[in-house]
Amino acid sequence: MQKTQSVSTENIYRLEGRVPIGKAIPFGLQHILSMFVANIAPIIIVANACGLSSTQSAALIQSAMLIAGIGTLIQLFPLWKVGSGLPIVMGISFTFVSILCYIGAAYDYNTVVGAVLIGGLIEGILGLFAKYWIKLISPIVAASVVTAIGFSLLSVGASSFGGGSGSADFGSASNWILGLITLLCCILFNIFAKSFLKQLSVLFGLVVGYIVAIFMGKVDFSALAGVGIISLPQIMPFAPKFDINAIISVTLIFLVSATETIGDTSAVCSSGLGRDVTVKETSGSIACDGFVSSISSIFGCLPITSFSQNVGLVAMTKVVNRFTIGTGAVIMILSGIFPFLGAILATLPDAVLGGCTIMMFGTIVVSGLRMIGKCGFTQRNIVITALSLSIGLGFTQVPEIFSVFPSIVQNIFAENCVAVVFIVAVVLNLVLPKNMENETIQQTEKE
Repeated sequence: MQKTQSVSTENIYRLEGRVPIGKAIPFGLQHILSMFVANIAPIIIVANACGLSSTQSAALIQSAMLIAGIGTLIQLFPLWKVGSGLPIVMGISFTFVSILCYIGAAYDYNTVVGAVLIGGLIEGILGLFAKYWIKLISPIVAASVVTAIGFSLLSVGASSFGGGSGSADFGSASNWILGLITLLCCILFNIFAKSFLKQLSVLFGLVVGYIVAIFMGKVDFSALAGVGIISLPQIMPFAPKFDINAIISVTLIFLVSATETIGDTSAVCSSGLGRDVTVKETSGSIACDGFVSSISSIFGCLPITSFSQNVGLVAMTKVVNRFTIGTGAVIMILSGIFPFLGAILATLPDAVLGGCTIMMFGTIVVSGLRMIGKCGFTQRNIVITALSLSIGLGFTQVPEIFSVFPSIVQNIFAENCVAVVFIVAVVLNLVLPKNMENETIQQTEKE
């Protein structure tokens, strides 16, 4: 870990060190814009499924920004053993949407809050004791999970590029034009910009795409009407209810979320810092996921997790400075306190976001493949990677294949390729002989 005490723009490529605030803010804002829509979308989906009012949904979106900012700061600058100290951005997790929609409809939103509170504590405690079980996650398992995360996000980027899944004008010519303009601006800026400015290509693309979207009439400013200047999120807006079935179901999803966090933490070290992740960093990262999720429930909000799209941004730009990314966390906190700021950021069209993220997500795939290559293409590693990715990516493309299993298994695995890849990779890593190459050579010699 390279440290420096001087204030320099070059420190953006170092984990430690200060960056001039005027130079740091654009990089922090770039991180926030790349994940803003994905941060509030789970809230909107679950709130609608649970029958919450628009006022309640707006309050939860405000809380989501505050929690994401707090979680990111703790991840960047650990409190005790909670947090990794790595350039990881936190946000509301999509992984829980399916199960929380089901719980909210079957019980109520209060039961959702109670399950998140307990499940988060369990994941946090598991994170603190990760050194006792993290050996199950070998480098080839982590590499397979990172690759799966990248592949799973490609459809997310494509959906955004088309205008957002379910939108009335999905795949329209206007969305194609916006996405292509944004993507082209990102590429051209990265080619022609000088020095550290190259790393602001995503922000440049977002700004140009947003301006073009305004002229095309694709930006809806109606959400700004009636938005207050300042408002503090409410503590305990929903009194938690505790149901054992809901708690067990959500806790299982927390374990799935932990596997994604392990992959993200490994990826950010490999692609951003050029080294392997440590047990302490992984432990702190998982603990942050869990305990901050419990704090999130106190504000009536959903679980929080590391955001893979921001890992992709780190991999693409190599900007890893904690202070720089911390400015983004402060922006999120301000968005939670000043709703008007968050409302403006929420007007960013999906097509513009898709134009920027499609390459970022591909970068995660490449990072995973590089990790696999670093592990070595031994027969054992090839079997683990090939089979886990084939089953994980293949089976979740046809979720009906899980119809024979109970609904809880379907909710967890049917459309979550990362969870399936993780389970298959871990099992194969445990059961396959360590000396497969030697056994193959011996068998060949006998024949």
